[in-house]
Amino acid sequence: MLLSLADVRRTFGGLRAVDGVAFEVAEGEVHGLIGPNGAGKTTLLNLVSGLIRPTGGEIRLGSRRIDRLPTHRIAALGITRTYQNIRLFPALSAAENVLVGSHLRREDPVWKRMVFWPGCRREEADAAQWALSLLARVGMSERAAERASTLSYGEQRRVEIARALASAPRALLLDEPTAGMNPTEVAAIAGLIREVARSGQSVLLVEHNVKLVMDVCDRITVLNFGKVIADGTPAEVAADPGVIAAYLGSEA
Repeated sequence: MLLSLADVRRTFGGLRAVDGVAFEVAEGEVHGLIGPNGAGKTTLLNLVSGLIRPTGGEIRLGSRRIDRLPTHRIAALGITRTYQNIRLFPALSAAENVLVGSHLRREDPVWKRMVFWPGCRREEADAAQWALSLLARVGMSERAAERASTLSYGEQRRVEIARALASAPRALLLDEPTAGMNPTEVAAIAGLIREVARSGQSVLLVEHNVKLVMDVCDRITVLNFGKVIADGTPAEVAADPGVIAAYLGSEA
């Protein structure tokens, strides 16, 4: 398995935000993480990406334990993410925002790039081309030179996904990537998620759009009050009485 969680716990004072969570994400798998508001989904992404540390349990990337590592080390090992609240640099262009995410792919140190070291020029050109190719991948090539602040909410979401892909991660964590998007944009993101998985990268998807989750995910883990209440294929989860009662309701 690429990503595995075992008895992962996180408390905030007396609140058990994540309570004994365990599941695995295979290579090239789209794994959904769903549940009601406050179920602990974003907290779990924060734990996997290193923004906060677990109170207990283990998180592993392959055979390596990562829950004790700082965020930048986890990113360097191959885990990147997007956020519920968009975190682009508003004064930078779409292409420049994506370029920021490619720093883990760069070999030349920052000081060489700052003094325009001759050998860096090829790497700079390659990085710029890589950023443009990723913008094309998310359908944003025509807006590459536009400032992030001038883009629509849905466009900013797509740029953020491109930036997360810029380091060529082994696992991509997406936190509500289609929030604020129209049906056409949602369909485009669904296609992108499938393409990412086909390329061999894993996707851990937090999303409230139940139809999207059921359409694109290979497996789904359902949280409620910080605990796993179901884990299985979309068909298995959709038919689970506990999931229907806690989350899906009539949508099932």
